[in-house]
Amino acid sequence: MKIVAIGGGEIGRPGYSVETEKIDREIIELTGKRHPKALLLPTASGDSAVYWQTFQKHYGDRLGCETDVLYLVSGNTSHQEIRQKILSSDIVYVGGGNTLKMLKIWRRLGVDKVLEEAGKKGVILSGLSAGAICWFKYGNSDSMKFGSAKSAKLIKIRGTGFLPSMACPHYDVEKSRRPSLKKMIKEDGGLSIALENCSALEVVGDQYRILTSSKNANAYRLYRKNGRVVEERLPHDNQFRPLEELFKR
Repeated sequence: MKIVAIGGGEIGRPGYSVETEKIDREIIELTGKRHPKALLLPTASGDSAVYWQTFQKHYGDRLGCETDVLYLVSGNTSHQEIRQKILSSDIVYVGGGNTLKMLKIWRRLGVDKVLEEAGKKGVILSGLSAGAICWFKYGNSDSMKFGSAKSAKLIKIRGTGFLPSMACPHYDVEKSRRPSLKKMIKEDGGLSIALENCSALEVVGDQYRILTSSKNANAYRLYRKNGRVVEERLPHDNQFRPLEELFKR
């Protein structure tokens, strides 16, 4: 599979500048095509029309892709249309928002199975925040929000499992992420990849590397050893490394 999981950042929604363009261009480069078909799944944002307009402007007008969108929240999209849109795309880009609700919709409609089929076929699986968590076995998620971001309850949720660890986005910009993730690792064990905004994990077959669109962005590997949580910063020198090294404990 080819997966690009982005920790966070902006793609140019109204009032914000584009922050992830360097990573987005790498996603396009992975297709080997000049004008690939890029499909947005805005499920996590409740099928936001603004998200779709922003995606069209960025991936379409700015980056030269042929863009399309797959709406799923209403439940009116047929399984045939879901399969046709996903499997005929070069890139699937999953937007941010409520990861838990998104995954429930995907499982009800069988979207997770179609995405697995697409990934094995060579379609690039990508996305930001919720669109990063979803490719992992588990995620550190703020899907249990009450009112404001300050009152968000961070929970461990189950993803598609295409990548065999936990994932945590927004590791630098949301202050509760680091202590919450470390608590999860300390209590439950396991391994997590933590991604700051403007950083991404790129997986190509059995190789991986860390991409960044900001010189200050980092990614980390966290695991429990001798009763304590170890946090290792991952190198982002543009070099591919064996994927088994990333997930070893």
